[in-house]
Amino acid sequence: MCLAIPAKIVEKDGEKGIVDLGGVNKEIMFTFTPEAKIGDWVLMHTGFALNIISEEDANETLKLFEEMALLEDD
Repeated sequence: MCLAIPAKIVEKDGEKGIVDLGGVNKEIMFTFTPEAKIGDWVLMHTGFALNIISEEDANETLKLFEEMALLEDD
């Protein structure tokens, strides 16, 4: 199973940039989303931004991840 994670772009220089993953910064590539800009939310998988998504969709997905983690703890 593959999983893409929402991440917010905080730096971008051409095809490379930095995203914020809940307080952790990670360098990724924007090969598939060259139009992405700082402040955008993207779905990230294996170090690549695959799609630009809305902040609302990103927050909804992150909330679902949190709920799944809580279920695992029970």
